[in-house]
Amino acid sequence: MKRLPDILILILVCGTLRAAEGAKGAERLKKSAEIIEQVMQTPEKGIPKDLLNKAVCVGVIPSEKKLALGIGGSYGRGCLVCRRGGTGAWGAPWMFLITGPSLGFQIGGQATDFVLVVMNSNGAQKLVEGKTKLGADASVAGGPVGRTAEGSTGVLLQTEILTYSRSRGLFAGISLEGQVIKDDSGANQNLYGKKITAKDILFGGTGAPGAVAPLDAALAKYSPRGGQPFPKK
Repeated sequence: MKRLPDILILILVCGTLRAAEGAKGAERLKKSAEIIEQVMQTPEKGIPKDLLNKAVCVGVIPSEKKLALGIGGSYGRGCLVCRRGGTGAWGAPWMFLITGPSLGFQIGGQATDFVLVVMNSNGAQKLVEGKTKLGADASVAGGPVGRTAEGSTGVLLQTEILTYSRSRGLFAGISLEGQVIKDDSGANQNLYGKKITAKDILFGGTGAPGAVAPLDAALAKYSPRGGQPFPKK
C-alpha cells in the first residue's frame, strides 16, 4: 500500500508524456498541411498539378531545430500520406525520421521545409521496407516546379520520388540523395495508441486519426483524384 502513491504518480507521468508526444505528432501534421497549402497557392511556383495527380503518396518534413549527427549530419521528422489503394482518398499518416548528410537541411542558415512526392507504388513500397537510402534503395531527384510538368525529361518523370525544398519563401526541386528514411515508431505509437507498422498504416486500411484531416483536405483540394493502384497482396 505504501507504494501505491508512487505507482499512481508513475502512471500520471507516463500519461502526461504520451499526451505531450501525441500533441507533437498532431502539430507535425498541422504544419505539413500549412506547407502544402502555401506551396500550392501559387501555381507558377508550386508542384505541377499534372504531376501531383500522378502521385500515390506525399510526404512533408516541416522545418524544426535540427540535431547534428557528427560532422555534416542532420536530422528531421516528417509524415507521409498515401492515396488509399493508390488511387482512393488520401489516407492515414505514417510518421518517419530522416537522417544523413546535411545537404539541404539548412540553406544559408535558414529553416527549410521539404516535400516528397512519391510517383509510383514501387517508391511507396521501398519507403516502408526499413531504412531506405534515397538514391540507392529508391530513385530520387529534384522535382520540376510550375503549372505543369510538360517539358520535363522522361527520366525525371520515371523517378520514384521527387523532392523539393522551401527556404526563405523559395520553393524549388532539390535532390535528397543520400538521406535515410526510417520509421518514427514512437510517434506512430503515440498517434495510433498502439504499436503499428508503416505497411499497416499506408497499405492496410488503418483508420486515419483526426489530426491528419487538415493535411488530407489540403491534398484533396489540389488533387482529389489520381495515382495508380497498389499491387494486391
